[in-house]
Amino acid sequence: MPISSKLTQALCGFDPDTDARPANALLLEVEDHDAEQPVHFHRKGQLVLAARGGVTCEVPKALWMVPPQHAVWIPGGMPHSNRATENAQIYFLFIEPGAVAMPSECCTLAVSPVVREMIRLLAAQGGAYEPDDATGRLVSVLLEQVALSPVEQLHLPISGHPKLRHIADALSVDPADRTTLPEWAARLAMSERSLARLVVRETGLTFGRWRQQFHLIVAVRSLSSGLAVQDVASTLGYDSVTAFITMFKKALGQSPARYISQLR
Repeated sequence: MPISSKLTQALCGFDPDTDARPANALLLEVEDHDAEQPVHFHRKGQLVLAARGGVTCEVPKALWMVPPQHAVWIPGGMPHSNRATENAQIYFLFIEPGAVAMPSECCTLAVSPVVREMIRLLAAQGGAYEPDDATGRLVSVLLEQVALSPVEQLHLPISGHPKLRHIADALSVDPADRTTLPEWAARLAMSERSLARLVVRETGLTFGRWRQQFHLIVAVRSLSSGLAVQDVASTLGYDSVTAFITMFKKALGQSPARYISQLR
């Protein structure tokens, strides 16, 4: 089976929009390879929770990383795709529009242990419930608590502009690529100044900050899947582990080991 079809096959026959109840949940297990769900959308909003491993969600103009014990909120009607690391355990919580006040834009939520356990319980119980039975009351509390989850920023602004997409695709193939802005400008037949302005206009970040944010996305995803700090630093092309740890700590306020330990 092609890797990209694994999540799609796991979701075959499951359509969250056919259920008008306030919320329903689904557990997906990814085994020995990365798996990807192609671009799709649905009426319900979707919370993507990584209980184990990491998930990357792509929406128009942004990539969102879902570290363990965090979730990404995707509003209803927004096209998106999901990619999971190997051996990941993912929960999807689908929320009916209007059931609770949720953000109108994509965002990363820090999910409390109580919310995680309620999502696990709802997924284990299946979809059938009534508003006034035990599961219905659980859903009411769950939605109330999800809406209170604090928002965290861990995403990469991306662009559909062909020149910037070319750079993003190259970095995806080789995260250690250290091609400078002037070198990219020459490759793309642009002036350095024009390319610098284009990056800022399309992403809101300078080229250096944008590439660093890409490295953070790759780093958190890789660390979440169990790779050692030394291996991640090497994958991203850092001259030393110390340089990688310094970048990570400046960006996220903690060392990689401490950050991942707290997530778990």
